[in-house]
Amino acid sequence: MTTTTVNPVLLLTAVVRGVERLSPSFVRIRFGGKGFEHLGPEGPTLDQRVKLIIPSRGRPAPSAFREPEGWYAAWLALPEADRGHLRTYTARAVEGEGDDRQLVVDFVLHGHGAHDAGAGPVGPVGPVGPVGPVGPVGPAGTWAMGASVGDEIGLLAPRRGHERGFGGIEFDPGAARRLVLVADETALPALASIVESLPSGTRGLAVVEVPGATDFLDVGFPHGIERHWVARGDRPRGEQTLGVLRRCLRLDADSRDAADLRSPGMAADLDDDVWETPAFSSSGEDVAAPDAARGPVGSDDTYAWVAGDSDTVKACRRLLVGEAGMARPQVAFMGYWKQGRAG
Repeated sequence: MTTTTVNPVLLLTAVVRGVERLSPSFVRIRFGGKGFEHLGPEGPTLDQRVKLIIPSRGRPAPSAFREPEGWYAAWLALPEADRGHLRTYTARAVEGEGDDRQLVVDFVLHGHGAHDAGAGPVGPVGPVGPVGPVGPVGPAGTWAMGASVGDEIGLLAPRRGHERGFGGIEFDPGAARRLVLVADETALPALASIVESLPSGTRGLAVVEVPGATDFLDVGFPHGIERHWVARGDRPRGEQTLGVLRRCLRLDADSRDAADLRSPGMAADLDDDVWETPAFSSSGEDVAAPDAARGPVGSDDTYAWVAGDSDTVKACRRLLVGEAGMARPQVAFMGYWKQGRAG
């Protein structure tokens, strides 16, 4: 009997079906097209990553490669002018059925929330890349600002029912009874998708830092999630987020700066492209090894998911693991982007 292997990667031409400005910093774009009836994931999108191939200005979406097998080499083989720009985004949602099935992506417009390809952990669909940045204006944000219905880009996404082979979801709280969720504007779409999938009785804390108060979006948090929206304004990035975490977790009994806190098993100068989950560490550390230290947050009761700019993520890691004593298998820290890189 012959067994047919189904490729978990879909390679599609994504056609813009709708554009909605959510706030000064966010625009929501809906994509559909041929083959979208097979688009995954089957269940909640959580922090599912997908790859977008943004065409160069004045050029059509790349179409010289059709098969998902060997797509990355085929894409690199294209002339640079025809190749476009490869970026990783998190899906805000996958909605509808059949010909009406759509992928929803929220783009950041202030400096832009695209993911730089070519860095970070490597998964079944190629380089994951950080999920940022909000620095110099890049091709993805520029494209999103001018997107209109009918525009086309390339899309690599999970095939429905085969998401496990595609990968791209890091949120995995296991049996934890409490959540700590931290995001900046680039990670807000993923955080929103996560919290809207949680049972109504879920308890925890969410801290979301965005450019301004007009970017406080309508997100369906469970009642048991204590939420803190932070308007950055002119303050240093991440400063207020760390302050809120310290207060809410009751870690502010002294005046130590997060940079001064020890971080067991890892140097304070983590990789710029920090990516640490229960299954992977960008530094090569054994994240499954038991930690000797325990602190006020504990190891089994709480799960932390932290995503955003690398500097803030590293500071949160030092605070949660180094001071609060969270065990490393109970955390996911993801540097979605690094300041100064165009997205």
